Amino acid sequence: AAPEAGRERTLLAADGVLLLLILLSAFLVVHSTHRCRALYAQLQGLEFARWTLQEDYGRMVIERSTFASHRRIESRARKELNMATPDLARIRVVTP
Repeated sequence: AAPEAGRERTLLAADGVLLLLILLSAFLVVHSTHRCRALYAQLQGLEFARWTLQEDYGRMVIERSTFASHRRIESRARKELNMATPDLARIRVVTP
């Protein structure tokens, strides 16, 4: 009976260890699933932010090209600074 009792204790201990390992594995699966979903939600937020920034960048490129147009610069120079194109007779070429 003594060898039988030792064997039962060994099997009971093995069952306990296996039960703990199964529970640990289940908790790790739940944790990794939760982490994966949280990271995916963060990825979606970052992709939305990237899309918004790309839209803003496109608008700014158009605005910059509008502000830098030669016609606009010339118009502002004439109106705000009272500038004018010099007469050809007044242009001098300086050579070294």
